[in-house]
Amino acid sequence: MWVQIVILIASYIISTALAPKPKSPKAPAFEDFDFPLCEEGEEKTALFGQAWTKSWMVLTVGNYRTKNIRSKGGKK
Repeated sequence: MWVQIVILIASYIISTALAPKPKSPKAPAFEDFDFPLCEEGEEKTALFGQAWTKSWMVLTVGNYRTKNIRSKGGKK
């Protein structure tokens, strides 16, 4: 039984050591997003709550961050 446990632990260590390391994904750039924009002269409507519309558009895109959000935790 001890031999099987040692083999299990050894195979786990070898498999984690030889596993390929995943590459970190590239941060998305602002140009990667495809926002539908309004045409010049088109009506701009403000909806509050939930409503169905025939078409939709994005007037502004705000709070776009390019840096990672890091916090030290919930210490006071």
